[in-house]
Amino acid sequence: MTERLPTALGLAQRIEQHLTFSLGKAPATASTRDWRLALSRAVRDAVVVPWLAAEQRTQETGHKRVYYLSMEFLVGRLLQNAVANLGLEEAARAALAGLGADYETVVLDEPDAALGNGGLGRLAICFLDSLASLAIPAYGYGIRYAHGLFRQRFRGGWQVEEPETWLNEGYAWEFERPDASLPIGFGGRIAGRVGDRAAWAPDETVLAAAFDTPVPGWRGRWANTLRLWSARPLRAFDLAAFNRGDFVGAAAPEVLAETISRVLYPDDSTPQGRELRLKQEYFFTAASIRDILRRHLAEHGDLASLPDKVAIQLNDTHPAIAGPELVRLLVDEHRLAFHEAWQTARGCLSYTNHTLLPEALERWPAELLGRVLPRHLEIVERIDAKHRAALAAAGRRAAEELRIVAPSGDLGGEVRMGDLAFVMARRVNGVSALHTALMRRTVFRELEAAHPGRIVNQTNGVTPRRWLHGCNPPLRRLLTEAIGEAWVDDLERLEELVPLVEDAGFRAAFAAAKQANKERLAGYLSARCGVTVDPGALFDVQIKRIHEYKRQLLNILETAALANALRRDPGADWTPRVKIFGGKAAPGYADAKLIIKLINDVAASINGDPALRGRLQVVFPENYNVSMAEVMIPAADLSEQVSTAGMEASGTGNMKLMLNGALTVGTLDGANVEIGERVGPENIYVFGLDAEGAARHLPFHDGAAAIAATPPLAEVVAQIESGFFSPDDPRRYDRLVEKLRRDDRYLVTADFAAYFETQRRIDRDFRTADAWTRRAALNTAKGGWFSSDRTIRGYAREMWQVEPALQTGS
Repeated sequence: MTERLPTALGLAQRIEQHLTFSLGKAPATASTRDWRLALSRAVRDAVVVPWLAAEQRTQETGHKRVYYLSMEFLVGRLLQNAVANLGLEEAARAALAGLGADYETVVLDEPDAALGNGGLGRLAICFLDSLASLAIPAYGYGIRYAHGLFRQRFRGGWQVEEPETWLNEGYAWEFERPDASLPIGFGGRIAGRVGDRAAWAPDETVLAAAFDTPVPGWRGRWANTLRLWSARPLRAFDLAAFNRGDFVGAAAPEVLAETISRVLYPDDSTPQGRELRLKQEYFFTAASIRDILRRHLAEHGDLASLPDKVAIQLNDTHPAIAGPELVRLLVDEHRLAFHEAWQTARGCLSYTNHTLLPEALERWPAELLGRVLPRHLEIVERIDAKHRAALAAAGRRAAEELRIVAPSGDLGGEVRMGDLAFVMARRVNGVSALHTALMRRTVFRELEAAHPGRIVNQTNGVTPRRWLHGCNPPLRRLLTEAIGEAWVDDLERLEELVPLVEDAGFRAAFAAAKQANKERLAGYLSARCGVTVDPGALFDVQIKRIHEYKRQLLNILETAALANALRRDPGADWTPRVKIFGGKAAPGYADAKLIIKLINDVAASINGDPALRGRLQVVFPENYNVSMAEVMIPAADLSEQVSTAGMEASGTGNMKLMLNGALTVGTLDGANVEIGERVGPENIYVFGLDAEGAARHLPFHDGAAAIAATPPLAEVVAQIESGFFSPDDPRRYDRLVEKLRRDDRYLVTADFAAYFETQRRIDRDFRTADAWTRRAALNTAKGGWFSSDRTIRGYAREMWQVEPALQTGS
């Protein structure tokens, strides 16, 4: 599949060529950015060969393709990952050294691609890595956000959102495809009908411009495509308005169009924000579906074979409009009968559910959907009617409870996008064993009964290429010395480490690798935050998007309670801890932003107290992203996975931390359950209510009694109420405290006592260093099952019915 990869000399020549002819720079005057772009283009040259060969092979063999539609792709830095997957690290180091540049400095100069927020987007890019590594032909489809989510800053401890500028310095990896641009319409009216067909006349049209990034698999055997859409105006400039002196009005079409692909998750607390978000979702989904049909017809010539050649995966409800859009194109433009179009679409589509929280299962007001997408609302209503009629004909009494377009109190009701995605999907999957079981019993109980067997489980995984081999060189070297390099291809071979864990020499080497990573993180925090932390302390890490169900609040309340205990008994043998937080709150999520402020206020109180120096420290670096995670995860001793049981679908941070030798403290939620099954109960810290216990406390939990019965918690709550952490504004946290006392729907108060006691057991265990190292090493040894390669094999077998296009070693 590939030409021989360049040597250090050959790579150096390509770097010099790009420096000269692509960037117009001489080596003597080249900046770090210049070297980074030149190296990136040289490595991209090497990726293009397997990329084009993979596309040619797929076309020649007529192989089935997978299309993964996701609102997010949290890519991170691509340069180091591509270098590793192509096996070019030593060549790149030597090439740059020979040219007078430093490899580490150059690769660390690359900004993160700001295309996602959390686990959803990171999972998507892990899946693309595994699809390429397994040689399964695939495209990822998403939006090329000009400013991403946002750049997080702290001002006085408050989160402040600033635009990301990741594209300002040029993005070396992408290829613009002007020939693939597509018009996408909004609004308007239905202009005419013939049978099932209708003519939609949009009153607003933008251009979806395509940008392709090659995604190389491990060892460069295969490469797939990430195609991102950028919104452009059909007519960029109104010259007549400009000549009239209306300079702002002349540019209005361009500004309005580009707004669609400007930011990820615009604040939807306003009507304008909700409409923009709906337009974003339709924009990238419609462009992707039209692109898929165009490619299929060019390669196969007919639509009858579409389900045999096309598998479309909907990553959450954001692209759920794909079903109606595919039906619309098949009926209105390709003249299929409605029922045939529906069955064809269902043969192609699968849907991944990522949440059991009702508020996270998108619901659009029918009025809004009808105004923005009038033809699609008609199609959704027809799908709804046909689905319920079919169920009624089969004797399903609950057919009325399964309405996709449901009454809501708003005129015209609401469209339930989760139910729509389910009805239009051939398969629906959960992302952990517990989550899938709960899906069947809760949010999709009626649909599961109506369509038994449609829901399957595909427990999430993470790519070992980035999340162990790439981010943790000290541990990578140890593992390869111990069991060879085959573990990168087959992560379950880490099981071969289990006997070695009993060897004192191996444990010492494992501890040394962990210590090297902790020292690297200490240096990173010093440079980035200006704080000094002790690498010998227990590094206690919670890195997630900030959300009440993920319970960063539980963590910081326990941290404050620990500080109180330390102050009361300074002579006790306390285990030094560094509590590390990372994550962003959605701009419109007021309570999550208030939790961020509380964390920073508690941090200021603890870090400024001389009595706690060297014993407890809280660090919250701003603007958490993939690159920060790559430094934090290898250094973590303790992985905080403390979500309210039954609310976390899976988690993938828990897998990354486990794989890198961190012990988990968590509830029996999401994939924590499967982590516990694999490492054994003695190698994980489980506390609190399980999903059934949590369900008995909800939907409302009065936390006042739990607070009164738990003195450490009562003391912290009293401190918060008194303004101990916010002397400038003693009432700042009244809303958080009121929710804890009166409506603690995330069960922070119910689980606090168990969490606090478990943390004290962790303190004691960490002081027995060799025993802790043994358990940490077993977490790595047992982590191989959580590879995204295993997950993708499950999708390929049970959902997509697709085989690799190459056999291993081809």
